[in-house]
Amino acid sequence: MASAKNPNNPAAARRAKLEEARRKERARERRGRIITTGASVAVVAALVAGGGYLMAQADEKEKKDQQAKTSPVTGERSWDKLTQEHVATKVDYPMNPPVGGDHNQVWMNCNADVYTHELPKENAVHSLEHGAVWVTYNDKASDADVEALAKKVKATPYSLMSPVKDQKDPLMLSAWGKQVTVESASDDRVAQFFTKYVQGPQTPEPGAACTGGLDK
Repeated sequence: MASAKNPNNPAAARRAKLEEARRKERARERRGRIITTGASVAVVAALVAGGGYLMAQADEKEKKDQQAKTSPVTGERSWDKLTQEHVATKVDYPMNPPVGGDHNQVWMNCNADVYTHELPKENAVHSLEHGAVWVTYNDKASDADVEALAKKVKATPYSLMSPVKDQKDPLMLSAWGKQVTVESASDDRVAQFFTKYVQGPQTPEPGAACTGGLDK
């Protein structure tokens, strides 16, 4: 009778092949676990690093925004004790563009609205009362600056933009009681003025609507 350990025994040969197949399968499973574990560790490490980066970016933005809100805007002009009556007549404002005072009972829509024509100032002032920033320009402003500021306004609720041909400077930003002339769309004061005064502390009626008003 042939021995079970005889390599020439067909049954022994089959068992040997089966054991070899099982050994290779276990080796593949170990390699798969190692690869999977390594990939998981890499993914977790990437997520941790990415999350840390995003948190750092968010912290940096918060610091910059806080600094913008608490620091004075260079060259800014301010007016206090502005009246707020609703009127149906034209108003002779002491500044141009106006930054406050009596105004029409209907506001200009200021939900990131860019107008290519002059606006009734009495309606625009009502928008400022609701916490909007009004970007204005005259014929001396460059097309590039107008385009860049329009892009900024279109991305910012509670802001509006329009030409004011008789204003003294090419580019001006106004909020309720606040106004500044900027040199260009890339002037650092543009971002600061928006951060500080869009629904800022100067707003007489914070949270009031910037839609549902006059849109042309």
